[in-house]
Amino acid sequence: MTTDTSPDNGTDEHPDTVSYEGSTGGWGSMRGMVQTMAREMSSPGALATLATQNKTGGFMCTSCAWGKPKHPHAFEFCENGAKATLWELTSHRCTPEFFAEHTVSELRGWSDHDLEHVGRLTHPMRFDAASDHYVECSWDEAFTAIGAELRSIDPKSAVFYASGRASLETSYLYALFARLYGHNNLPDSSNMCHETTSVTLNELIGSPVGTCVLEDFEECDAIFFFGQNTGTNSPRFLHPLQKAVERGCRIVTFNPIREKGLLSFTNPQRVGQMLTGSDTDLSCQYLQVRAGGDIAAIMGLCKYVFAQDDALGGTVIDHDFIAQHCTGFDAFRARADATSWERIEQESGLSRADIEEAGRVYLGAERVIGVYGMGLTQHVHGFENIAMLVNLLLMRGHIGRKGAGICPVRGHSNVQGQRTVGISEKPELVPLDKLAEQFGFEPPRDTGMTTVEVCEAVLDGSAKAFIGLGGNFLRAIPDQGRVEPAWGQLQLTVQIATKLNRNHLFNGRTAYLLPCLGRSEEDIQASGPQTVTIEDSFSHIHGSRGHRTPASEHLMSETAIVAGIAKATLEANPLKTNPKVRWDAWTGDYGLIRDLIAETYHEQFHDMNARMFEPGGFYRGNSARERIWKTDSGKAVFTAPQMLAATDMEDMPGRYRLVTVRSNDQFNTTIYGYSDRLRGIEGTRDVVLINPQDIAAAGLVAGQRISLLGDAEDGHDRRIDNLEVVPFDLPSGTIVGYYPELNPLIALSHHDRTSKTPASKAVPVRIAALGLAISFGHGTLSRNTIAQRSAGGENEDR
Repeated sequence: MTTDTSPDNGTDEHPDTVSYEGSTGGWGSMRGMVQTMAREMSSPGALATLATQNKTGGFMCTSCAWGKPKHPHAFEFCENGAKATLWELTSHRCTPEFFAEHTVSELRGWSDHDLEHVGRLTHPMRFDAASDHYVECSWDEAFTAIGAELRSIDPKSAVFYASGRASLETSYLYALFARLYGHNNLPDSSNMCHETTSVTLNELIGSPVGTCVLEDFEECDAIFFFGQNTGTNSPRFLHPLQKAVERGCRIVTFNPIREKGLLSFTNPQRVGQMLTGSDTDLSCQYLQVRAGGDIAAIMGLCKYVFAQDDALGGTVIDHDFIAQHCTGFDAFRARADATSWERIEQESGLSRADIEEAGRVYLGAERVIGVYGMGLTQHVHGFENIAMLVNLLLMRGHIGRKGAGICPVRGHSNVQGQRTVGISEKPELVPLDKLAEQFGFEPPRDTGMTTVEVCEAVLDGSAKAFIGLGGNFLRAIPDQGRVEPAWGQLQLTVQIATKLNRNHLFNGRTAYLLPCLGRSEEDIQASGPQTVTIEDSFSHIHGSRGHRTPASEHLMSETAIVAGIAKATLEANPLKTNPKVRWDAWTGDYGLIRDLIAETYHEQFHDMNARMFEPGGFYRGNSARERIWKTDSGKAVFTAPQMLAATDMEDMPGRYRLVTVRSNDQFNTTIYGYSDRLRGIEGTRDVVLINPQDIAAAGLVAGQRISLLGDAEDGHDRRIDNLEVVPFDLPSGTIVGYYPELNPLIALSHHDRTSKTPASKAVPVRIAALGLAISFGHGTLSRNTIAQRSAGGENEDR
């Protein structure tokens, strides 16, 4: 770990806190990629795959969903995108022999990193409870057994979960299978991250996704960031941000944590910056808002805009746009007028002067983009967080024109696209009448389960079967300590995956682990090599072709696995076979599935097969971008929040607001290694980051080992032990730790009130001291080391 001893001048980190002295990108990023390649012993072909990554006709990254430009860079991948590809193309293999050597109970003691590091799954496996081992089985055996189990239960007691990486083709068939079978229980990883976006934007502007396209970043004058860590979660975003700043665009960031990705960037593709070590400063203002204080902060911005509009005779706010396109403005104005600056400063943790300075940037820009991530969505009042950002943008007409708009940054590579083609528990979001016409059946119309409701159904025993199309569900959810023990009561669990993870070690009475192709691998079916498609964060559709030799001859594609299970489940009686449902034909030619998508969603996906390799992807459109508001009122909606804190928790002595985050060496629950370089933390994930003044006030010292206790008032005990105290530049009362390790502290009931997205960004916790740290080796930070560094001793960046 490295401690910053520079003076606090308002832009640097506070002294005596752990930090990273470099910028985002640069040689550190290069080292991170090389280290992953060395650990995974990736094949030489991996480099050829990286050369085509995110380019037209090539392979689309399985990491984040950032846009793919029409004119790509020579290397159109980032550190984390490269790690995801190298991780997938590892030479390590998880074979039947490995499972013969290790019981499932033993493997539960392994770390997340070590489980996936074993390598690619090579054979279909069945869990044998008697021996506590996975044993090899055939595909036919697996499909037959799974189909029989699904037929034996009420379809509405089954859950079909999807992670965000499955292609549009697989996702469409998976959703169709669920409805032919008889349920809408189709939660996906959106339920854990951006479901709040889908609910809020759909209600307020009539579109469940953001309104921006990639080209808007070439024309905007200001970008306001809220709770999004670009450097770790979407590093390719740094390129358009750098260009925007260089042409005069100003970036204002609101985030409890000072993340390097929005402070400075050294572009690895600029020789001059790499040779000189120079960088580009990004944010002109970085405001460390209190966790859960964004409603108050944005209310302060809006209050400043109202004041300036009054002072300048109504020339600041776009009153014509509001009169023509919006509703609810007067109620919002009344709420802003009734909100005092004292309360805004108290709840946001920011000064009025700082908020008004940000307001001047907003008013000085003709075109503004509002960018946000899970720092807004994962709160009890996440809806109100996003609604306030919508208010701010609507005030000056920044939705529905070029160079402006609202931009939620999605995580997994096709998580938005899965929703687009039918994976949703909400039947009103799916064209069920069209599906009924296409396939000659009556789809279920009842609302399915969200992720939180799936967990509740597992706990109360009403869930009987779980199929996981990728992902690591049990590791990603809140309240793991309660849900994991109940998982064994499920009648059937099926996991479709490329690598071993913790969810695979908790099984129902009948359980199968089915290995699939990775997106970078060649997919050969009856009609030849296949193409799949994905949707990026900007609603553009891209074709993706894998070219690498599969990790095992026994792998099947996700599409083929879904079709195999569906056929075994639905066609047990040949006399009841639906002639319009052609699983074998669809598996043999994915182009036929794209024809179905184009028929179901004709306005957005017409001529899909012909358009899927358009440079930059083809745009499926967005009504709100055209100022067509598909809301109940037919207009964009201003809202008047009833609260200023997004937490729904009472502050009290000893209670902290925990924010869970990913490291620089991680994507979702996949842990590539133990280097959180951009925060200056190396060799460990068992840490809790705390403001130095809060450390002293609690009677703690840096390096001390503590426990965190969940402070939800629901009668359940939640505790994580042996976490190291690390001094970090944070607002008082806000502490930070890693996802998913700290998920057990999050109560299932702690979720957004409208979308049920788990509220992982202001979790009420308390600290219990365990004593001083006694090990000062790799991955720990001692009190003496802190003192030496504070006095100007040697900085260490291991």
